[in-house]
Amino acid sequence: MAATMLNFIIRFYRALFARQIFYRLNKVLYHCSLRGLGILNFENDRISGEERFIKRLLAGKAGGVVFDVGANVGNYSSKVLQTNPLLTVYAFEPHPRTFATLEKNVQHSNFTPINAAAGESAGTADLYDYAADDGSSHASLYQDVIESIHRAPSTHHQVKVVALGEFARANQITHIALLKIDTEGNELNALKGIEDFLSTGKVEAIHFEFNEMNIVSRVFFRDFWDLLPNYNFYRLLPDGMVKLEMYSPVFCEIFAYQNIVALLKRS
Repeated sequence: MAATMLNFIIRFYRALFARQIFYRLNKVLYHCSLRGLGILNFENDRISGEERFIKRLLAGKAGGVVFDVGANVGNYSSKVLQTNPLLTVYAFEPHPRTFATLEKNVQHSNFTPINAAAGESAGTADLYDYAADDGSSHASLYQDVIESIHRAPSTHHQVKVVALGEFARANQITHIALLKIDTEGNELNALKGIEDFLSTGKVEAIHFEFNEMNIVSRVFFRDFWDLLPNYNFYRLLPDGMVKLEMYSPVFCEIFAYQNIVALLKRS
């Protein structure tokens, strides 16, 4: 019945509005609909849904470990520790200038900053940033993020790369309450570096961005879906989150800012 009604509405709308005169109106409605779906709501953490998600997931927990990957200057880590000071936060930030700011900004006994990027395997890599604004929040392991997406000349630094799984084992970490990743296109590689933890249910929740940087890294939403079969996917909205019941290219492969949460399925 619902499908029949939807098809009727679509046919009715198309008959009236699939015309050249309404093209600009349809573009406006499209942009409005994206915001309603939780896409391009980047103005602040309340509108993005990030603030509500952190409180819902972490408030009241009796301790636990959080990995903040792509910590930048420490805003996310600070929110986590303000929400629940009993948590232990490991913050990974590769940019040398940004890392110095991170160390100054977050002063907490349960906070450990690590001057490294996260990848599929340990090593070194070039980190690219604006030549005229070195130390920005857009620094990426992909040069085209700066030069093609943001259309600016780049500079680069050679940085350390760690595999999160190896780091966790070396530090006797056996369970992660939240793995947050914001790495300007390198999110999938960071997840591959801790795949054994993911496949065995040792990470409760994953929070990552999906956006136009994934065009540069040639990563589809489907790649995350396939890597995390034992997780349910959600898209954040200002008042909560909506479950993505099934993979659909039309609704999933939208290369624009959005906060995605993957929660471990409970048997």
